[in-house]
Amino acid sequence: MKFREATSEIVRLLAREAWPVRGDPEDYDSLLDQIGDAAYVLIGEASHGTHEFYRERARITQRLIEQKGFVAVAIEGDWPDAYRVDRYVRGLGSDADAEEALRGFQRFPTWMWRNADVLDFVGWLRSMNDERARSDRKVGFYGLDVYSLYASANAVVEYLERVDPAAAQRARDHYACFDYFGPDEQAYAIATRTQNAATCEDDVMAVLTELRKRVAASYGRDTPMDQEEAFYAEQNAKVVANAERYYRTMFDPEVSSWSVRDRHMAETLRDLSDHLKRSGVVPKIVVWAHNSHVGDARATDMKLRREVNIGQLCRETYGASCALIGFSTYDGTVTAARDWHQPAERRNVRPARPESVEGLLHEVGEPSFTLTLRSGEGRHILYGSFLERAIGVVYRPETELMSHYLEARPARQFDAIIHIDHTRAVEPLERSAVWETGEVPETYPTGV
Repeated sequence: MKFREATSEIVRLLAREAWPVRGDPEDYDSLLDQIGDAAYVLIGEASHGTHEFYRERARITQRLIEQKGFVAVAIEGDWPDAYRVDRYVRGLGSDADAEEALRGFQRFPTWMWRNADVLDFVGWLRSMNDERARSDRKVGFYGLDVYSLYASANAVVEYLERVDPAAAQRARDHYACFDYFGPDEQAYAIATRTQNAATCEDDVMAVLTELRKRVAASYGRDTPMDQEEAFYAEQNAKVVANAERYYRTMFDPEVSSWSVRDRHMAETLRDLSDHLKRSGVVPKIVVWAHNSHVGDARATDMKLRREVNIGQLCRETYGASCALIGFSTYDGTVTAARDWHQPAERRNVRPARPESVEGLLHEVGEPSFTLTLRSGEGRHILYGSFLERAIGVVYRPETELMSHYLEARPARQFDAIIHIDHTRAVEPLERSAVWETGEVPETYPTGV
């Protein structure tokens, strides 16, 4: 990529269009104006472990719910775990408080959804819903991800045990196909790819097909609660089917498991939208996921790998009714692991590279600001190609350029970017000794 110097003229033009974010009620007025009548607003994050990204995403979502009638929040999280939260925020579950409702999120990385900012948002959502007398006006909380193969299979069987024990036994028999591979989904991936083991594809599709027929026959006859539980079960069966394909393609060089995952998330968003319509609710949904899922893949080097993501698929399906919002930061700290399944640590984030979009936005000089990108100088300047940083649940600063930078055209990737120059690590609900003694300066505030 050709080096792009952040000239004073470019910085001046960006500064003129930057809308400061200072904790005031009007912070996101320009953003909400740009969102307009969009029914699907996808809000990203440049890492899975940054406090400000979670906090500001929640603030924007609260305004979308209160001022624009949004009725659902769908996250980059597992369907069964998020559904437990959904039951709590609607006042239907048995959990006593928001912290207990979030205990379903036990899969690595737990801090991604079991953190102080999500806890605050879930508490707010419950309080807001409690003030709404009509059940069809209560805002739901859903998961879009594909990882919960075994948890979703168990949920399908549990549902069928209540409504049709014979069907439950058939489902149990089909899902027993996975017993041969043990509790590790990757063992299934390895066995089917490298050891020519028989797949479970036909078994999971048999369960899904039978459950779909049952649910379709129930529309118009069951109570709203029965229909909600049937929808929950059907989506769990779909998770199992797509998870089987996802894990089966993990080691297949001809198939992108990334695209399998994001297509599942886009399909789940569509299914949720259809379910809300059938329930008599206008579907207006906020999605919370990483920038790498939310930003249009066609504007990044994912296009070279023929990978798609939910942002691209949303734009292709919903057009102008879909708005994509990204976040960025220059430096600070982040909650992340050194490697997969390692403990969460509070790690220092290196200053962004000067030729990156984060380096350019740092030159604007504002601590936090929004740039809308559908028109204006911001779109013109950020239409070109930049390095862009992406930190997931693992952060490797020693190989940051290779591990955490991609090439992107931000003004094509997003409809708006929120830049927060200096950020701090999100606070896990389980603050381990490793996290407490993480890589932070001695002056870093305690108790945050």
